[in-house]
Amino acid sequence: MSDRHQLTDSDPRTQGSHVEPGGSAEEKAPRRRRGRRIALIVLLVVVLLTGGGALAGGLYYRSVDKSIERVDAFEGVPEESRPQVEAKGAMNIMILGSDSRDPESTGGSRSDTIILAHLPKDRSSAQLISIPRDTWTAVPKSKEGRGGRDAKINAAYAWGGVPLMVQTVEKFSGVRVDNVAMVDFAGFKEIIDALGGVEIDVEKGFTTKYSLIGTRTFEKGRQTMDGAAALDYARERHAFPDGDFARIRHQQQVIKAILDKAASGGVLTNPAKLNSFVRATSDSVAVDKSLSLVDLAMEMRGLRGGNLTFFTCPVKGTGRVGSESVVFPDPARSKTLFDAVRRDSVPEILAISGK
Repeated sequence: MSDRHQLTDSDPRTQGSHVEPGGSAEEKAPRRRRGRRIALIVLLVVVLLTGGGALAGGLYYRSVDKSIERVDAFEGVPEESRPQVEAKGAMNIMILGSDSRDPESTGGSRSDTIILAHLPKDRSSAQLISIPRDTWTAVPKSKEGRGGRDAKINAAYAWGGVPLMVQTVEKFSGVRVDNVAMVDFAGFKEIIDALGGVEIDVEKGFTTKYSLIGTRTFEKGRQTMDGAAALDYARERHAFPDGDFARIRHQQQVIKAILDKAASGGVLTNPAKLNSFVRATSDSVAVDKSLSLVDLAMEMRGLRGGNLTFFTCPVKGTGRVGSESVVFPDPARSKTLFDAVRRDSVPEILAISGK
């Protein structure tokens, strides 16, 4: 990545719970460059589309795959410090998300998302583990000499970009990261609108003050949301006692709703809607140099929203370290969870997550 696309706040110790590393230059980047914020949403949706009945368009999707921007996700990551592969054939994808157009963001701050997605060897399901952005953990030292101390986990991106984020997540989890994907969550709007909206079950009515339209009220119950509404729903945290954990749940809801809608026959059988959706997503995506979305799609053509499990990394709670509001992980439960991920033991992963 170029420096223009790196987060620029170099010292997360100056941040509160709502202020994350960021740089205003990113907000000025052209929309066509949004691919520098990769994400699972595009990755799995393209998987669903390609595998779920659109294989006749293989050449078209390969042309899309070739046009997707690539990043050096593992450049400078020392092999000797990386976890060993324990379950050959399984795949672990680190998903990084940010929101460059969040109305709550000021001074270039960021609202970051970190997900470790486990794809079992048989590719029959996927388990997505959200790691809270404020998780307090050890960040290795980057090749430029930054880091090398405890900090919020997303500080790694500010200090060393994607490669240091790979090292930090691997050190935190003990799980080897095979591939990387990222997306700007602001891109949800175009993706959802291309689908014609998504169905979301709102757990509790609330009003957000950080809407694209000023304020927006969500009523409890199942409803259809367009892109702007779904983005506002996924961003809100102040209206809930558990703050960022509610935001994580809502992001997971929106991701699943997009996957379900993208896999529906109405999208797959409508060439205009399908093309609009694929173009909207491919403009937003970038992946590491070794990942082929089309090849992965062929492997996972049976995957649907019902085969996805979303949960959050075990934590002890929240607190403060100096002036920072942080999330304290639960080492024992986290170790048990990630041990199961390393061994590709899906039943154990689901049992630990309570699913």
